Amino acid sequence: MMRFLQLLIPWMAVVSLLSSTYANDDFSLKSMSLFDGKSLAGWEGNAYWFRIEDDAIVAGRLDKKIPHNEFLCTTAEYSDFELRLEAKLVGEGQPNAGVQFRTKRIPNDTEVSGYQADMGTMKDRSIWGALYDESRRRKFLAEQSPDVPKDLVKQNDWNEIRIRCEGPRIQIFINGNQTVDYSEADDSIPKVGVIGLQVHSGEPTEAWYRNIRLRAL
Repeated sequence: MMRFLQLLIPWMAVVSLLSSTYANDDFSLKSMSLFDGKSLAGWEGNAYWFRIEDDAIVAGRLDKKIPHNEFLCTTAEYSDFELRLEAKLVGEGQPNAGVQFRTKRIPNDTEVSGYQADMGTMKDRSIWGALYDESRRRKFLAEQSPDVPKDLVKQNDWNEIRIRCEGPRIQIFINGNQTVDYSEADDSIPKVGVIGLQVHSGEPTEAWYRNIRLRAL
């Protein structure tokens, strides 16, 4: 009996470890890639302002001012989902960009209308992980909690963004830290739309995006 237990306990430890590993990797197993690292298949936008470099989508330029906001959007729409990606900002002054979701293109315009997980700074404060309503209510719906670490964002380096939408609830995380937990009170606001990658108008800026994966809920 003792010999049996000696053999069983290590095996139970292995099973537990494997179960934990698969549970932690549940997103990877059930998600799909929205960007193959080589082409913009499944996306649409102004090719002048969006290019592929080093397996990433690069929005904007460092040698030219950006006259107005530009967006690269998915051709498919999504409703309830968890979206994960990595992003970084490079540029002069206060570079700004963001990730659109549950969003619509505005006809005959470069703008879009919908939610945005913001990236960058505004008036010398960080707006990384803030929830902005682009072109619709045109205001921040929620900003970083005071509990968020001051050194949350890695400047000029990759940062992990996680966006979770389920019904009226929207959660945003930056580098594993929750910045927003917002519930939409207006039932007329659409709960479906495209995913979009933004570069904001202004000084020469590049917004880099990579490892873009989505899991439908």
